[in-house]
Amino acid sequence: MKQDRNYSWQLPDGIDELLPSQAAHVEDLRRRLLDQASRWGYEFVMPPLAEFTESLLVGAGEDLDLLTFKVPDQLSGRTLGIRADITPQVARIDAHSLGDRQVNRLCYAGSTLHTRARSLLASRSPLQLGAELYGEPGLAGDLEVIELMLSLLGEAGVSVDSSLSLDLGHSSVFTHVLAACQTDDANMDRAIFDALQRKSRPDLERLLEALPAPGPDLLGALLELHGDLSVIDVARERLADLVPAIDGPLRELRRLADAIGARYPALDMYIDLGELRGYRYHTGVVFAAYSRGVGEALARGGRYDNVGAVYGRARPATGFAMDLRLLAAQLKAVASPASAIAAPVTEDEALQLEIARLRASGETVVVALGDCIDERCSRELVLDNGQWTLRDLDRKAQNGLKS
Repeated sequence: MKQDRNYSWQLPDGIDELLPSQAAHVEDLRRRLLDQASRWGYEFVMPPLAEFTESLLVGAGEDLDLLTFKVPDQLSGRTLGIRADITPQVARIDAHSLGDRQVNRLCYAGSTLHTRARSLLASRSPLQLGAELYGEPGLAGDLEVIELMLSLLGEAGVSVDSSLSLDLGHSSVFTHVLAACQTDDANMDRAIFDALQRKSRPDLERLLEALPAPGPDLLGALLELHGDLSVIDVARERLADLVPAIDGPLRELRRLADAIGARYPALDMYIDLGELRGYRYHTGVVFAAYSRGVGEALARGGRYDNVGAVYGRARPATGFAMDLRLLAAQLKAVASPASAIAAPVTEDEALQLEIARLRASGETVVVALGDCIDERCSRELVLDNGQWTLRDLDRKAQNGLKS
């Protein structure tokens, strides 16, 4: 069947492109955010777009595996995965390529690809930017990466005040509660995790009907334990007697929340002990930043200790990531005033030398092909008494450039 040419230009659902003004906005964000991360001591790395799946997905969890496109490698016959998340790749770099360092601070930015969108607002081709800290197991590490995340959002133009909500949770709370329920059924465990991850009360209640007491009460409570800092105390009262192991994670979460509150008193903090909307490799504190009126997190992250063990080096690790496309779409691009320089089409050697000099000094010079002056130009090169000089461009009298 012959393909209809009227549809040959269409992109797949969830895959988009950036036109010049959008691309300029995203690229400006990328440069500024990476520069800011560098000022915090984070070194830039560039993992490959594709890797063998046994390296890319080992220890990453089922949800990331389902998001990953897999293709045969025609050179080796092995299966390649196109990365859906860069964090495991950076963990590999820390464990395998930078194994002689005690503490590593790494940042990155690159394209990813998902088999399906993770939410209604999400793209299937996120441009992921993030930072990872390896080698620090305590509160100081979690606090640093959250502060860096807030710093990058501030650099992007997001107000770090009551209009920004920082959601905090701890993945170990769910892990310990589930262990106390003694389901002994891996498929049931996965289904419960999925229902909580989607915040689906009907699906969770249906699953809990098959569990003996106190399982339904313990797991059902996780959907209700969200709100201000008092939620941590409520959780201790409701769950700690039956699940003593959660006391440590709750204390850790409270210390972190208190430290953040002391440094950012205007920031709105929200505790959600049923927050599982990251990847399954998270092992401790999880967090996400939401801006008022935006349904998708601007950035999210958490602790994922020992992911590097599969690469031969178990390490404390914590970090965050954001989709630059989503972030840029929520922010107003600052319109750059027209500042380029228009130049006429001519082989005049002096003009060519002047164009080269201006470009070397950082100016944008656009040659007016077909006597068409680029709309970004506010000045022009004109020949005045044998010298090429700059003058303001009179757009009302603009009918082409003459030498």
